[in-house]
Amino acid sequence: METKLSFSSYMVIGVMLFALFFGAGNLIFPASLGQNAGSNVWVAIAGFLITGIGLPFLGLLAMGYSGSRSLQDLASRIHPLYAVVFTSVLYLTIGPFFAIPRTGAVAYEVGIAPFVGSGFEQIALGIFTLIFFGLTLWFALNPAKLVDRVGKFLSPAILVLLFILLIMVIAKPMGSIGEPQEAYTSGVFMKGFTEGYNTMDALASLVFGIIVINTIRKMGVTSKRGILLATIKSGGIATLLLGIVYVGIAYLGATSTQLLGIFDSGGPVLSGTASHYFGSFGMILMAVIIFLACLTTSIGVTMACGEYFNSLFPKISYKAYIVIFSVFSLVVSNIGLSNIIMYSIPVLMFIYPLAIVLMLLTFTSSLFNHARIVYVSATIVTILISSIDGLKTLCTSLGMDYFSWMKPIVAFYENTLPFYSQGLGWFIPVILVMIVTGILGRVFNLSIVPVYKKVTS
Repeated sequence: METKLSFSSYMVIGVMLFALFFGAGNLIFPASLGQNAGSNVWVAIAGFLITGIGLPFLGLLAMGYSGSRSLQDLASRIHPLYAVVFTSVLYLTIGPFFAIPRTGAVAYEVGIAPFVGSGFEQIALGIFTLIFFGLTLWFALNPAKLVDRVGKFLSPAILVLLFILLIMVIAKPMGSIGEPQEAYTSGVFMKGFTEGYNTMDALASLVFGIIVINTIRKMGVTSKRGILLATIKSGGIATLLLGIVYVGIAYLGATSTQLLGIFDSGGPVLSGTASHYFGSFGMILMAVIIFLACLTTSIGVTMACGEYFNSLFPKISYKAYIVIFSVFSLVVSNIGLSNIIMYSIPVLMFIYPLAIVLMLLTFTSSLFNHARIVYVSATIVTILISSIDGLKTLCTSLGMDYFSWMKPIVAFYENTLPFYSQGLGWFIPVILVMIVTGILGRVFNLSIVPVYKKVTS
């Protein structure tokens, strides 16, 4: 007989999931949004919540709903080779190439750098990241204890410390909400919508979904329906916590400009707020929050990457992958936060639409008879548009002119595709292609090749 989980079990999984999602970027981006949106903060945060918590929640549900054993299994509905490439790129993006090094770099910049004297920054960064990724390595080498260590200890610590600060902000605001900055005077909702991409949580949800599902199975829930319901409940808890924190931090940012002024990023906003309410103790409090938030994310993603690549290339042990990824992340984190962000954005512009389209296909699959033609055609259209977006963003980041062959394509997209300037030029073409090919799938009774049965069995 299948085990029925208690509310406390859902809470443990939900809080663990919250901690896995919640890194320093999740603190910085809503704070910056609040400062810049000013009186338009509620419209902006509404858009932010759709991509910041809505898409990650859908990613979790997609993994539970699909019945797939892994992201690679799910992506195999398009093609087995595509599945390996897509899954590997996604893991490396939210793993050792960008997201894991970013946790160490952000934790240092926001939590430690304010206390470091001039001239010692690089040395301090090296020492800090050595400790940070040493702890990541230690936790990730013992994955069976992840729920106990993260769900029961580190996650509540983050929530308690953060809510203390937010209660002070609500009870005694630093000032009135200011006027919106130029970027947030029009198109505010879409600005907040695209700002939510920076959290990378929609990508991470396709990875963390497997951690949640495996945890649920270990607790005695084995049926597909039971796993899906447990994923909805525990994912709902994590989503609710994230939403409360995002709204609170956005309000913090919106009420801080009168006292602190406008900053280029959310880090100084949080540090200044903590210092305002609690003095030097507040600075230390914020450093602890940032450190714990980054560390829990680093642990979870490192563990997930190690498990995936060990399954892909089993000749290299899980422990060896954990060591490799921890050391690699340590090295990359020392090139500086600005460089990590600069090179990550073009990749996100490319892979984010592919992840979202895979979610859409998963939920609508039964409507078009699971026809592979729909999966393939929608993915090809997405690649044709998102790859150009990624290259365009890379050229802009490096201060380069577009490649000559790109210019007519970019001009065509700008003049033809709705929402292209908002980074959503792929959306309408993908929907149209899904409708047309979906009708063909139903009319001609096209079904997906046997790999579909394999990944859902």
